[in-house]
Amino acid sequence: MNKEGRQHFPVLGTALNPLSSTYLANREKQEERLDTVRAALKESLGGGGEKSNSRHKGRGKLLPRERIEYLLDKDSYFLELCPLAGHGIGGATTGGSIVGGIGQVSGVDCLITANESTVKGGAINESGLKKSLRLAEISTENRLPAITLAESAGADLPNQSKIFTPGGASFRSLTARSKAGIPTVCLVFGSSTAGGAYLPGMSDYTVMVKERAQVYLAGPPLVKMATGEVTDHESLGGAEMHSRVSGVSDYLASDEVDAIRLGRQIISHLNWEKKWGPVQSPEPPVYDPDELLGLASADPSVPMDSREIIARICDGSRFSEFKPLYGETLVCGWAHIHGFPVGILANNGVLFSESANKGTQFIQLCNQIHTPLLFLQNISGFMVGSSYEREGIIKNGAKLINAVSNSAVPAITVMTGMSYGAGNYAMSGRAYGPRFLFTWPNHQIAVMGGEQLAGVLEIIQRESAAKKGIPINEAGLATMKAMFQAQIEKESQALFASARLWDDGIIDPRDTRDVLGITLSSIATQPVRGEMSWGVFRH
Repeated sequence: MNKEGRQHFPVLGTALNPLSSTYLANREKQEERLDTVRAALKESLGGGGEKSNSRHKGRGKLLPRERIEYLLDKDSYFLELCPLAGHGIGGATTGGSIVGGIGQVSGVDCLITANESTVKGGAINESGLKKSLRLAEISTENRLPAITLAESAGADLPNQSKIFTPGGASFRSLTARSKAGIPTVCLVFGSSTAGGAYLPGMSDYTVMVKERAQVYLAGPPLVKMATGEVTDHESLGGAEMHSRVSGVSDYLASDEVDAIRLGRQIISHLNWEKKWGPVQSPEPPVYDPDELLGLASADPSVPMDSREIIARICDGSRFSEFKPLYGETLVCGWAHIHGFPVGILANNGVLFSESANKGTQFIQLCNQIHTPLLFLQNISGFMVGSSYEREGIIKNGAKLINAVSNSAVPAITVMTGMSYGAGNYAMSGRAYGPRFLFTWPNHQIAVMGGEQLAGVLEIIQRESAAKKGIPINEAGLATMKAMFQAQIEKESQALFASARLWDDGIIDPRDTRDVLGITLSSIATQPVRGEMSWGVFRH
């Protein structure tokens, strides 16, 4: 669509009052939640801590995040992914000892991964492995060239039982991407041992830093123990040997900065081009995205109008709404974000049969015209009750889940509030394979809310006691109900979910538009092709 075509997309209105007590209370609560997220992120940004970082730099090395900064194009972006992996989980560090994200290198969107070598020498723990597999999945699905900044001691040996078997998938992914024509580049800055040695060995391009990088399946002590051979690090697996003798290394860098220069040079000769892009020049929203901070409800159970979100993330706040008078609890329509076309599905209440049918048709239409989907998820689930069962809520909900499952166009999901029950599935939750999934700090995810779950438990306990003809222990029931509700509410929080990689990161609501712009740019490395083939729709 050209610039003239914009006039066909109406500008949304707004009813948001930034001076209202509700708005100000929401904003204050959201700021508190963001402060909690920032505190967690600070743990990840700190790497191995001041002492470990100073020792690392004292050896003349760049910190992992500094290596990424040197690698990126000047003044370009870096969208960090899964930065809170492992947060609050025993035996893991926040971030999983890996830094990963999407950034531009030599004008190309790349998936960049760096071992956090200041934490146990970059050894991989269970959370780090899960994170690295998710990052590899993003590279594969979106055909993003992958750059690994390697310095790893291999598996975290005390936890090898949790890592060894699933860890093989990371190497399989490397070879699968090579077969698919997705380039992988490995820059080796220090010791990469055991499992860490397979990264450069299986990458398409490998650069090693002279007198710094060492790659071997077993270090000198293990070689001596296993074979009796006495050797040293350099002759066993140094950069010079691998560049001149074994051929594991393709380029010998004089220092770390030179290795990064060579990495940028490799990316530049790929001649990597996007298959599609913005169909119109970007246009800022009419309404200030800063207002999203006060729009999100302090209590996720309190409704908010999803059109107010759409008006603050889309180009010119323009939105062509589909079936606005039907199935009103699901808002559907077309818009542009940073010039990229999107089909938006946004919750405006519980899902009824009408809204499920509307969403199903809309997904089919977006596949027909090869348009990516954006799900703005704030959903308590499908409507329940005898009248709704008779109307076919199950079969109509199944149609929507069928459409989400079998849709072939890329999907991105942002969880702006609740994500409960089958509503999570119908709105493209993690299990349904959206290309990217982000959450706001107020996000809550569970089978249902903590109060509802505790209430269901109480009903079951009372019915059980009645059937057995025994009195209910009211004090014990109240205590159990309170404990269960507290547990569910803790496990429903955004930080809990993000630590377990149920999402790709918690984002500041004000950054939503730019995060979506970067991810839409990332999926543009391959053509968008819809599919008009579906499973059986029950009528």
